[in-house]
Amino acid sequence: MSRHHSIGPVLSHPTSDTRSAQDLIHQVSTRPLRVIPDERGWLMEVLRRDDEMFIQFGQVYVTAAYPGVVKAWHYHKKQWDHFACVQGMMKLVLYDGRKDSPTCGQFDEFFVGDRNPLLVQIPPLVHHGFKCIGQQQAIVVNCPTEVYVYDDPDEYRADPHDGTIAYDWARKDG
Repeated sequence: MSRHHSIGPVLSHPTSDTRSAQDLIHQVSTRPLRVIPDERGWLMEVLRRDDEMFIQFGQVYVTAAYPGVVKAWHYHKKQWDHFACVQGMMKLVLYDGRKDSPTCGQFDEFFVGDRNPLLVQIPPLVHHGFKCIGQQQAIVVNCPTEVYVYDDPDEYRADPHDGTIAYDWARKDG
């Protein structure tokens, strides 16, 4: 089952059940990001300590993908991720492989970036990845809840194209 989301409502704190809102994967939350422009440029807040989506601060990092590149699949056992694409466009895909989850087996797709500023909160054990779908690189900011531990990372990977997770990253025309 795959769900496409272009923008969603502000959803409840990650400990509550968000399945009824847009039928998202259990514990996934989204929030539209507001761009505040003026004659000098613009500002966009991604995540604040007083935000209902905030859990705790681990670190902030930026990653980029060139056009057509897929960066997937991975998940964390402890860490919650907070993804926002701040340049370009990306297709962010989540897969719920948690056997005890009410949405086990579900895929969610989000098209986020310049044309749809959105914060997506990803719980532990949910596989995720993204593909740059624009003509310029996609730049993603992540505010995870945990610090990356170089000698024992909380990161587990699966190849995006080997069929371990049955998802087709090809562009869907039509």
